[in-house]
Amino acid sequence: MADDCDVAQALDERIRAEMIAAARAQIEGEGTDDCEDCGAPIGAARRAALPSASRCVDCQERRERRKEFR
Repeated sequence: MADDCDVAQALDERIRAEMIAAARAQIEGEGTDDCEDCGAPIGAARRAALPSASRCVDCQERRERRKEFR
C-alpha cells in the first residue's frame, strides 16, 4: 500500500501535467477562455498577463485564500 507521501506526489505530478497541457493548448489557441471553476469568461487582461490561466481572477483568489488557511 502506498504511503501518503507517494499519493500526494502522484497527485502533484498529475496536476502539474494537466496544467502544462492546458497552458500549451491555450498558447496554441486551443484552450478555453472560460474559468474552469465558475464558467465565466477569463478577462483579456488576465489572459494577456498569464496565457495559461484556467481560472478567472475571483476564482483564483478564492482558491489561494483557501490554501492559506489549511
